[in-house]
Amino acid sequence: MTITISIIILGVIGITAAILLFMAAKKFQVFEDPKIGEIEELLPGANCGGCGFSGCHAFAVECAAAKTLDGINCTGVTGDVMKKIADIVGLAPCAVHRKVAIVRCSASCENRPPLNRYDGVSSCAIENALYQGESDCIYGCLGGGDCVSACPFGAISIREGEILPVVDYSKCTGCGKCVETCPRHLCELAPYNEGKPIVWVACANRDRGPIAMKECGVACIGCSKCRKVCKDGAPVIESFIAHIDQSKCTSCGECIKACPRHSIVSSTPVDNPSSATE
Repeated sequence: MTITISIIILGVIGITAAILLFMAAKKFQVFEDPKIGEIEELLPGANCGGCGFSGCHAFAVECAAAKTLDGINCTGVTGDVMKKIADIVGLAPCAVHRKVAIVRCSASCENRPPLNRYDGVSSCAIENALYQGESDCIYGCLGGGDCVSACPFGAISIREGEILPVVDYSKCTGCGKCVETCPRHLCELAPYNEGKPIVWVACANRDRGPIAMKECGVACIGCSKCRKVCKDGAPVIESFIAHIDQSKCTSCGECIKACPRHSIVSSTPVDNPSSATE
């Protein structure tokens, strides 16, 4: 009899709790636009934040509620996917301007010989906080691979026996994680146009010419030769170093030929996705 009563009491409690939970779920139910799920299925799911939102779900919510898609873009998808998202929400698709990462350092061990050896945790942030690095140049890449770890798309790698990161442009989405991570601010986003090589100064050394030449074999010395040969005025000289204004650059390659230090490089993301060449 005791067992029977216990079973009945537990059954009544269970049924009552189930009813209360059902009523609470109905009372506090939050409706989610089904468009959000459809949009989220088209996204890469990396939650990289390159779109300016906290993650892919937040981006999908924004798209579903938006009155226009201008200024809303996922860096991890193609223009075709953005067109599909526009069709889902019934809005006109906006132009997608793709960006990819470039590394403002091209100094190999031969051009920037190490003077000491770092023996610690393989981290650019830690090494940069402890001392200037293994060479005289206090601006160059440390080779700790923080950008490699930060990239959610596996677009950055460091080849065996080398210290410089290499960007695979077939995978890079321009999310900016490497830009945020690099303690020496060597990673930068540049606009990518199909068939047009990206030209940039692969150096961040801001020392005067004679000092920079001693520190690195391919250091920019701010000689202005690139600026003199450029008809479009893309190279800009500031703090003894050149920088290419991507909005003006036509990728003619004249600055690459004129640079006596071989500091300016170019790469064609489609044809040569994993290397930068002079």
